[in-house]
Amino acid sequence: MDRPRLYSSILRDHLASNRQMAFVSGPRQVGKTTTCRSVGDSYLSWDNADDRREILLGPAALASRLGLDRLPERLPVAVLDELHKHGAWKRLLKGFFDSYGERVHLVVTGSSRLDVFRRGGDSLMGRYFLYRMHPFSVAECVRTGAPEQPIQPATPITDDDWTALLEHGGFPEPFVRREGRFTRRWRSLRHALLAKEDLREVTRVQELGTLETLMQILAERSGSQMVYASLAREVGVALDTVKRWVDLLSRLHFGFLVRPWFANVAKALRKEPKWFLRDWSGIADPGARAETLVACHLLKAVEGWTDLGVGEFELRYLRDKQQREVDFLVVQDRKPWFLVEVKQGDTNLAPSLLHFGAATRARHAFQAVMALPFAAVDCFRAERPCVVPARTLLSQLL
Repeated sequence: MDRPRLYSSILRDHLASNRQMAFVSGPRQVGKTTTCRSVGDSYLSWDNADDRREILLGPAALASRLGLDRLPERLPVAVLDELHKHGAWKRLLKGFFDSYGERVHLVVTGSSRLDVFRRGGDSLMGRYFLYRMHPFSVAECVRTGAPEQPIQPATPITDDDWTALLEHGGFPEPFVRREGRFTRRWRSLRHALLAKEDLREVTRVQELGTLETLMQILAERSGSQMVYASLAREVGVALDTVKRWVDLLSRLHFGFLVRPWFANVAKALRKEPKWFLRDWSGIADPGARAETLVACHLLKAVEGWTDLGVGEFELRYLRDKQQREVDFLVVQDRKPWFLVEVKQGDTNLAPSLLHFGAATRARHAFQAVMALPFAAVDCFRAERPCVVPARTLLSQLL
C-alpha cells in the first residue's frame, strides 16, 4: 500500500511558484526517489549506466535527452537522481540551469551524502531551494497538504498508525508493512549499507572498523549527552577524530545532535550536545525511544518550517549545572518559542519545565505524555506550562 507524502505537495507548490531548482535531500530509504518521480515527467539516475553516459556529455546533451528543443504546452519537470556522485555535479547544474533553466523545472535528489560532497568551487547560490525530507510523522499521517501556517489544528491519528510509528518507525517501508520481522531485517540492512557503502565513499577504508564500533555505541545511546572525551577513550581514537566522525555520521543522517541553549539562562551548560538516532524503532528502552521519536518529529518541523521560508528555526535543549533539564526547546528567529518535556505517563508537571519556562520566557511549555489519549484541544492556545497528550501536540506540527 502506498501512502501519500507531504513532500509531494511541497514540491508541487514549489514547481508552481518558483523558477529555482528543488534540491531534495534526506536519509537513505526515506522515499526521495519515489516522491520526486511522482511529480516529474522524466527521470535520470546517476546509478543507471545509460543515464550516466548522457549526463557526462554535458548540458547540451542533457537538454536534448530531456526534449528541451521542443516547445511544450507547459514546462516539463525533470528529476536527476543521485547526481552528487558526479565529481563535477555543481558545475554541470550551474551550466545547465543558466542555459536551459527557463525551459524546464529541475528536481535534484541526493542521498544522505548530498551535503558531504563539496568538491569544486562552483556556486549554485540563488539557483535552488533545499527541501530536507524526513520519515512519516504523526502530522504527516493525518494531513499531506503543504502547510500555510506552522501550527495546524489538532487532528487525531488512528490507533493503528500511532502504534506503527512507535513500533516500526517512520521510514516508509517498515511503517507501511508493519511486520516485526521485516522491520528488523530492514533496519539491519540499512545500517549495513550506511557502513559498507556510504562511509566507504567518504572515509579511509582502514578507519571503517573503528567507525562501525562508534556507530554501535551511538545506536545504544540515543537521547544521551555526547561526552566526546569519554567516547574517544572508548573507541581508542583522538578527540578531534571522534568529533569529526560524529559530524560525518550526522551528515549521513545516521543521527543528529541537539545543542544546548544558554542565552539568558543562569549556569546553563554550553558545550555538551545530545545525540539522537534518525530511526527510533530499534531503541529498546521505552523512555529513550519516546524521547527520540519526539526529537525526530521536532527536527522535521523546524527544518521544514525553515525550508518553507516561515522563519529561522532551531531545535535545542536546556540543562544547567544543578542538573535541571528540559528535553527540547524550539527557537524561532533566535527567540525561545516553546519547550517540550517528554514523559511516558507522568502527568505531574516537571519542576524543571516550570523553571526553564520562566527563565527563557518562552511563550509555551508542554509536558508531552505518551500514554495520554488524543484530546481535541489546541495545545498552543495555552500560554502557561501544561500537560498535553504527545499525539495531540505532534499532530499540530509538520
